[in-house]
Amino acid sequence: MTSAVILLPFYIYYLPTDVYGVLSLYLAFSLFIQILVTYSFDSSAYIHFHDFKNNPEKLSSFISSAFIFMLLIGAAVGLISVVLGDLLFNLILEDPKISFYPFGIMAVVIGIVQALNKVYNSILQSSEKEVLYLYSNLFYFLLVAGLSVAGLSLFPGTLVGPLGGRLLAGIIIAGWTLYRVFREFGFRFNFPILKSTFGFNHFTFVHQVEQWVINYFDRFLLLFFLPLSTIGVYDFTIKCLIAIDFIMNSLHSSFYPKVVSTITAQETKGSTQELNRYYYGLVSIVMIAVSSSILALPIVLDIFKSDNGYQEAVVYFPYIAITYLLKSIRYYFAIPYGVLKYTKPLPFISFFISVIKIACMLLLVKEYGIYGIVASALVSSVIEIWLLKYILTEKFRFQFNPFKLMVAPVLLLVLVLLMEPFVPQDFKLLLHFFYLIVTGVFLLWVYRNELKLFKYPKIFN
Repeated sequence: MTSAVILLPFYIYYLPTDVYGVLSLYLAFSLFIQILVTYSFDSSAYIHFHDFKNNPEKLSSFISSAFIFMLLIGAAVGLISVVLGDLLFNLILEDPKISFYPFGIMAVVIGIVQALNKVYNSILQSSEKEVLYLYSNLFYFLLVAGLSVAGLSLFPGTLVGPLGGRLLAGIIIAGWTLYRVFREFGFRFNFPILKSTFGFNHFTFVHQVEQWVINYFDRFLLLFFLPLSTIGVYDFTIKCLIAIDFIMNSLHSSFYPKVVSTITAQETKGSTQELNRYYYGLVSIVMIAVSSSILALPIVLDIFKSDNGYQEAVVYFPYIAITYLLKSIRYYFAIPYGVLKYTKPLPFISFFISVIKIACMLLLVKEYGIYGIVASALVSSVIEIWLLKYILTEKFRFQFNPFKLMVAPVLLLVLVLLMEPFVPQDFKLLLHFFYLIVTGVFLLWVYRNELKLFKYPKIFN
């Protein structure tokens, strides 16, 4: 995620928005391949690591078998792509700027190697090897950023740099990952123990595919309604806001192992005051990140004077930023599905949400463009949160402070939707500063009782 943010100024300088739009499609495609090859072992590693951690032999057998299984899937996906990839690209994506060779096949390989890296990251998190996790990802980030920038400077206006750099970096890190995994856990393939985890993996895999449809299919759908340059602006806007994703994922990854171990130890499964505090804090930090991004990003983008069309993203920052408020709430209501291994409803939920979002986009995108995508995302997110909570009413006891978890972020979301369309452009800077002030004041009020407990002299001493 950091490499995506770091590379944005170089994309502005070296890539026109239509070329960047094509890049966004290839990267979305590579993520789809990653999901296929991962086969949800990135999620099941969190759960089954705790199941097997008291039996090192069983744990080693599971992890080694999972990586061999992913290598087999990767080989099958690669073979199918070579045989059918060009035909499918020409059949589905009719734009001549989007071809399977060479960049489509590069995206396939990127997805395969990223799958291996992602699962190993999950294992490092579950085993709480935070130092190795940090340095391996830091090295990966430096490789991706360095190779991509070198490629962009050598081949400006093409995808050789961003895709080639990511490909080389992914291959290097994947090789290191396989070396670490097989050295620590051995090289063995125990299909029975792997099969015992498929009850979790099957439903989670389908859910992940459907989540990809919810989050990334819009780029491909836009091809039928909007030019590649608009797709580039849309994806660029999302990438500028990816720091919020980084904050959410990082914070959640840091405390999720604690959430798993705490709930697993409970007789009656439910939220606790300790676990609620994690998610209240997550939502509050996302609120601050959203209002800060709305204020800062137009100012930062103005620094990079560009004739490539990226300035069009400014008007979309507030609307896309507020979608992260609902995403932060979703984390809380998704807790039990992974921890309790109750993944059976997830494909149904995601399928239902996918249908709603795609239907909304088909109705709205042609008339309203990117604003139609935002409206579709907001509607589908609200319905998804309600479904996640409602389906687990009898299996998990949700007890939470509605103001801290839901009312605070929703009020900020409504404020932006009500104010943004009607305030003239000349006053937008003041309006965006107002959002940040309102966020701060409201959070101070919501947490007024907690703030009284701080020992301020001790903090400053």
